[in-house]
Amino acid sequence: MNRDFLTTAIWRKSSRSLNENAQCVEVALALHAVGIRDSKDPRGPSLVVTAPQWMAFIGGLKDAGLRP
Repeated sequence: MNRDFLTTAIWRKSSRSLNENAQCVEVALALHAVGIRDSKDPRGPSLVVTAPQWMAFIGGLKDAGLRP
């Protein structure tokens, strides 16, 4: 999967995350893909999934009664 969008992506984290220790996951949305990384290591590895995979993940969280 093409990861080029990550170099110029706008990374976001949940507004519910605590700023203390910056322990959260960040996501970058693109047209056909989603980048996922650890906010403690923004230059470290990132995971890229397709938009349908991301939507299935979010749907699974909601089905389990969790809030994304």
